Amino acid sequence: MLKRGYKSKQWSGALKCRVSVFLMFFTLMLVLVVFLLVFHSDSDGVNPGLADERPEQKWNSFDTLVHLHPTKEFRNGTDLIWQVPESPKGVLFLAHGCNGRAINFWDKSPECPDCIGLPEERLLVLRGLAQGFAVITISSAQRCWTFGKEVLVIKDIIEWWIGKRKLEKLPLVALGASSGGYFVSVLATTMNFSSIALMIAEGMFEQIDVKGDYPPTLFVHMPKDLYRQQKIDEYVEVLKDRGIDVGVVECEEFPLSPNTLADRIPGLDLSLSRKLFEFFQEKGFIDKNGFMKKDGRKIKWIEALEEKKTLLLNNNLVSHIQEELNLAFAYHEMTSLHSEQIFKWFEFHMS
Repeated sequence: MLKRGYKSKQWSGALKCRVSVFLMFFTLMLVLVVFLLVFHSDSDGVNPGLADERPEQKWNSFDTLVHLHPTKEFRNGTDLIWQVPESPKGVLFLAHGCNGRAINFWDKSPECPDCIGLPEERLLVLRGLAQGFAVITISSAQRCWTFGKEVLVIKDIIEWWIGKRKLEKLPLVALGASSGGYFVSVLATTMNFSSIALMIAEGMFEQIDVKGDYPPTLFVHMPKDLYRQQKIDEYVEVLKDRGIDVGVVECEEFPLSPNTLADRIPGLDLSLSRKLFEFFQEKGFIDKNGFMKKDGRKIKWIEALEEKKTLLLNNNLVSHIQEELNLAFAYHEMTSLHSEQIFKWFEFHMS
């Protein structure tokens, strides 16, 4: 008759052996999967598993929450366009990049007949309004923002507008892209922002005096721009050393699909979106997985489209398509893809 203790030991040993074999098999499979993800690339050198950042938000994603009904004014030699939602909880100033204008952020409407409504800009405004921010956009005096007198001009406009709308008690935040990002980094030395976001811009931190009361700063950038990434890494440490809260959001490339342009651009239907996708494939502008081979600015897609003649395109859609091609390549473009993280940053620092 076997002792119970001996029987128990024998069973335990067999169980441990089986568990060990299972763990070894599971570990090997996990290592193999990671190896394939990290080292396997397609023929164009793109890693689909890591690079795919396919946008989910569509141009009409906020239709059930908010609609654009802006007011346009003229003050101190420039345009300002704004909208205040019901029961606002904060104020958001948006600064465009070079060649941009305030009209880029708002759809064409009776209130703003010359507005353009570029896809990424308008989605940032809609996100802001949907989350309870009063949104104001202002045009720069020149092609790009300047950092002397214009800083004081914009400060005066924002403060005048906030006072006029009786929003003084609300937290003030700002987001600037490219030239607008540099501008916001300087403007933050003269205005009491609760936090700021600098998009595809490292800021002017070598030229400005950053003190301990400088606002929490979120860098939203595209790692393909290696120089800018290096400067941002440098400035993150500079700001941290001064006790400033800092965050970083990286925007990766994503593949186009037959639906992408229709999903992102108002007024561009699915049929045209699919035809353009096929055209980009035919011309070799995108690879077999839908990734842009070059920055949208560096391919002559408009000229190629004109030569084709069988595919007609409304000229009003050209700048909208251009923006989405630039964004898909992810080197330097305004983006709303990480707006959820951006507004979480704003709201976290409002409390």
